[in-house]
Amino acid sequence: MKGWAQVKVNKAVTVLLGAVSMAAVSAPQALSATSATSAAPAADARLIVVAVGGNDTGAGTLEDPLATIQAAVDGSGPGDTIAVRGGTYELTDNITIATSGKAGSPITLTNYSGEHVVIDGERLPASHTPVGGSIPRAERGAIHQEASYWRIQGLEIIRGPYGIYCAGCNDNEFTGLTTRDNYESGFQLQGASSRNLITNLDSYANHDPRKNGESADGLAIKEGQGEGNRVRGARLWNNADDGFDAWQFTSAISIENTIAYGNGFNRWNFPDFTGDGNGFKMGGGGDVDPAADHSLLNSLAFRNAAHGITDNGNPGNLAISRTTTYRNGGSGFRTDRSHATLDANLSLLDTEPVHLGSSTSKGNSWDLGGVWNESSVRSTDPATITGPRAADGSIPSSPFLVPRDGSALGARF
Repeated sequence: MKGWAQVKVNKAVTVLLGAVSMAAVSAPQALSATSATSAAPAADARLIVVAVGGNDTGAGTLEDPLATIQAAVDGSGPGDTIAVRGGTYELTDNITIATSGKAGSPITLTNYSGEHVVIDGERLPASHTPVGGSIPRAERGAIHQEASYWRIQGLEIIRGPYGIYCAGCNDNEFTGLTTRDNYESGFQLQGASSRNLITNLDSYANHDPRKNGESADGLAIKEGQGEGNRVRGARLWNNADDGFDAWQFTSAISIENTIAYGNGFNRWNFPDFTGDGNGFKMGGGGDVDPAADHSLLNSLAFRNAAHGITDNGNPGNLAISRTTTYRNGGSGFRTDRSHATLDANLSLLDTEPVHLGSSTSKGNSWDLGGVWNESSVRSTDPATITGPRAADGSIPSSPFLVPRDGSALGARF
């Protein structure tokens, strides 16, 4: 955009960008050498500022900010940082990200210096798609992304037709986001998408009136393929369908240090409610279930309407370890149609601990025998892990569901 200040990355700007970056949450773990995290600021990188009350004909500076995130996105390029000042940004068109950054020079979209940014999709027409209707692809998401090498962090996205919808996306990082009360899944990644990292996501109360709860998940990586996608430190709760859903995603996904609870209950009084209510749905695909070797490590699933963890028909080689399930309406671990390996997991007071099938089980609570109940653990109060995050954006440490006798079973936070 003409008239924007070309801010050279000198010492002053580097300090400012550092303040912006620190405000969202802690830096995620590094990806590969070609990932966004390996980037140093480009010599011609710009800081583009957006603020409520700004003007899209402005210079995009702190003194003369733009008014809309879309204007900043349209004018950005590799290495640039879009810093959004605090406030609520009510959308009448979704934010569309179609231009990619580059390896070593991602584009960053972030809140400015710890300020609270809310992107509200309530006024988007697709947020109110009628029962049985479909959402056109281009209208999916308050943020609709079909681009690579972006870092998006520190934003709250609410009441959109999906919160974030990302298709054909590679080498992106999504950090410290909140996606809540959206009219489909809070965050959905699909299509040919590889090497994306999702860290410290809070996604809750997402629901879909048009499907009576059938498909609004906290986080869905589904209907696609692509290597190297990872989830770390997410909390996925009180969603109409599942906490996490990997339906028809045919490449391995790694999930660690993640919590899914309270999913699959009809909190919206939908008629003929159809929410599934699993904590972690590890694949599956209907009549022909594709095999995918997903992994789940050091995670929790509790008080979900259905299973804590289910393979959902995925015949792949799942790896599930150091994970805890508690008071789920179905099995803690349902892996009867996969070739899963279950190791050092803990089930407490689920309808049944495990539905194993031909999967391999070793060193789990049901293998060790004895009685495993609420008196077996140090705490059954989830208040700490479901409360405010730590200063670095991580889930706080807690004795929740940690074995009292020191057994090396289940998750630790």
